[in-house]
Amino acid sequence: MSRIGKKPVPLPSGVEAKVSGQQIEVKGPKGTRQFTATDDVTLAVEDGAVSVTPRGNSKRARQQWGMSRTMVANLVQGVTDGFKKELEIQGVGYRAQMQGNVLKLNLGLSHEVNFEVPQGVTVTAPKQTQIVVEGIDEQQVGQVASNIRDWRRPEPYKGKGIRYAGEFIFRKEGKKK
Repeated sequence: MSRIGKKPVPLPSGVEAKVSGQQIEVKGPKGTRQFTATDDVTLAVEDGAVSVTPRGNSKRARQQWGMSRTMVANLVQGVTDGFKKELEIQGVGYRAQMQGNVLKLNLGLSHEVNFEVPQGVTVTAPKQTQIVVEGIDEQQVGQVASNIRDWRRPEPYKGKGIRYAGEFIFRKEGKKK
């Protein structure tokens, strides 16, 4: 019995959900999102909440039950609050700034990195050493943050690079003579 799956997803005020077959569409103040569930689960909207129930007792149905409920909960959170990832830049001369729809990064490379921000995601640079990625799709926000971080991952000796806010980097000791 899935502990996560058996909890219904409450719909806050201003959010409406519509189920048609295996597809659920959630509309809220920040936008509209949709999710198509597998045939192993049943989606239903009742009493201002979305409930997910497995069809049968197969292993796959039980696996999809909790996952589908979490996906619906992410849709509801995305259209109400949205998702946010913060990145910190550490290193001498490393900085970021937004110019229109392009994030310009100086990361100690021989050239400046121009990162084109995709549709559906908002990237801001409140400080030169801070980047904030926001959007209503959790997967897309995480992917954009990861793509930015991949330009200069934090290294273990001096800790220079782009890291997630609050990320711990295991530090190594350098060579000894």
